[in-house]
Amino acid sequence: MTTHPKVFKNARLVLADEVIDGSLSVHTGGTIEAVATPSNVDGHDCEGDYLLPGLIELHTDHLETHYAPRPKVRWNTVSAVQAHDAQIACAGITTVFDALRVGMDEDADLRYSDMRALADAIETGQREHRLRADHFIHLRCEVSAPDVLSAYEVFQEDDSIRLISLMDHTPGQRQFVSLNAYKTYYQGKKGFSDAEMDEFIRRRQARASGLAPDNRRKLSAIAQEKGIAIASHDDATVDHVEEAVALKTKIAEFPTTLEAARASHEAGMAVLMGAPNVVRGGSHSGNVSARELAEAGYLDVLSSDYVPVSLVQAAFQLAGEIETIDLPEAVAMVTSSPARAIGLTDRGSLAPGLRADMIQVRLVGNVPIVRGVWREGRRVA
Repeated sequence: MTTHPKVFKNARLVLADEVIDGSLSVHTGGTIEAVATPSNVDGHDCEGDYLLPGLIELHTDHLETHYAPRPKVRWNTVSAVQAHDAQIACAGITTVFDALRVGMDEDADLRYSDMRALADAIETGQREHRLRADHFIHLRCEVSAPDVLSAYEVFQEDDSIRLISLMDHTPGQRQFVSLNAYKTYYQGKKGFSDAEMDEFIRRRQARASGLAPDNRRKLSAIAQEKGIAIASHDDATVDHVEEAVALKTKIAEFPTTLEAARASHEAGMAVLMGAPNVVRGGSHSGNVSARELAEAGYLDVLSSDYVPVSLVQAAFQLAGEIETIDLPEAVAMVTSSPARAIGLTDRGSLAPGLRADMIQVRLVGNVPIVRGVWREGRRVA
């Protein structure tokens, strides 16, 4: 008996270079069979909504908010991962790289044992097919931390690790070139007095000068040997970018200046910025805005960072507000571009032969609402 592929009809299909009214058919194996003009074949009626590729998220630490919802509170790891996964999927994200911290400050609320427990819960959920989205692990490596290399060893056998970012949050550079911005952020977060804040900065700066350069080189060498993609985080200068290029970096995460973004883009790295930056209209740290990079042609990938639903909203917002960016180009920043940057060749576009990861979206005013999510042709949200 022949089994007919599932059909999605009456949709506005967002393809690689155009938006068309039509239908899409899916093989029973979960790949896209064909994209066609309007069809009367029975199937799922999209009611004129947009049909997009499933969103691909490369950097989100949102899982931590489910695991540690309050200071000193720890939730069950399985429950935390399931709750995070449900929110990710309902935001239209079908592939997610969960960012786990490696290398902790002495005053950090979480330790790398917490990260290991979360990684175990993610990997077990994947094996048992309990998760709606496809999950990989992204290690956020704080190169200025004294324990970053020993903490990395706890994860070195994990096949699910596909990306590491080399981060350095030392005050006075990169994300926090402005010490005033650094003080505002950490005093608000930690409740430090001025004297405590000054001592905190002094310790951080002294520690980083002796550790960060060597740790950056060693982690890069490990990642290259294992075939793990490398991201450079918060680059601010051309020197930072040149260092990243020398370390075979593929992704420039959250460059803090136009200069660094331009140099990264011209060097062939995928420039990634936060979708909340787009939605809010600027950086919460006072750095370069994602919109400015988009207008200049230096923005390649968006990440939801700490707000999952921002990913789809930022794509539609860029298409609606920037004359030089149409909807297919904006959608590519959350689908095909991140897929290409990380080496996932089986997803990211509505094209025959690729995975049938799809989301149905309706605009309510100027707000995109995700009304349905399919992963490999199976509805997950």
